[in-house]
Amino acid sequence: MSRPTPSGQAAPGELLPRSFFARASVDVAPQLLGCLIEHETDDGTVAVRLTEVEAYHGALDPGSHAFRGKTARTAVMFGDPGFVYVYFTYGMHYCMNLVCAPAGTASAVLLRAGEVVDGGELAAARRRGAPARELARGPARLTVALGIARDDNGRDACDPSSTLRIRGGRRVQGRVVRSGPRVGLSAGAETPWRFWLEGEPTVSAYRAHVPRRRQRAQGFTS
Repeated sequence: MSRPTPSGQAAPGELLPRSFFARASVDVAPQLLGCLIEHETDDGTVAVRLTEVEAYHGALDPGSHAFRGKTARTAVMFGDPGFVYVYFTYGMHYCMNLVCAPAGTASAVLLRAGEVVDGGELAAARRRGAPARELARGPARLTVALGIARDDNGRDACDPSSTLRIRGGRRVQGRVVRSGPRVGLSAGAETPWRFWLEGEPTVSAYRAHVPRRRQRAQGFTS
């Protein structure tokens, strides 16, 4: 599925207002494409122009972490829009979401991929010298390039004093936003809520969910 490039973004460089996120994630997600997510640390600042995102919608979405209700892990998703939800996955990776919709809804957008546009040397050092195209090509790579960790969970991306901020980006004329199934889900995978900018080399490869094989118990047979 394709659609025209969205036009509802803030002016380039301006922080996105909280009202931008106070809508369903499926409406917010395509309008985040081209926006800049930036993280300021003691080592410096890295900014990424978003090229791929995924929408999730709480209790109505079996692919969402919040599908079965509020937990300590997902509490941020039930709060005000514009905050950051960071989670740890597969015992090794952090992934980052921006909370959407009014408080209590648990709607959010996963930041899947982007192009590093500021702090390239720092991002490359964090990614151990990966080529520019690969620095933030995938949700885990994106968080590594930005230097995101568990402590960033709950940060306010709409607050100018925050170290983690989301800004409007420059609109790219004539670009097309594509949509399709989300990546690696065991439930709700058919919902076409992954959005990306057509032709962007930083967009990650689509991978469907692959069930894990259970290892057979080892033992003696008679």
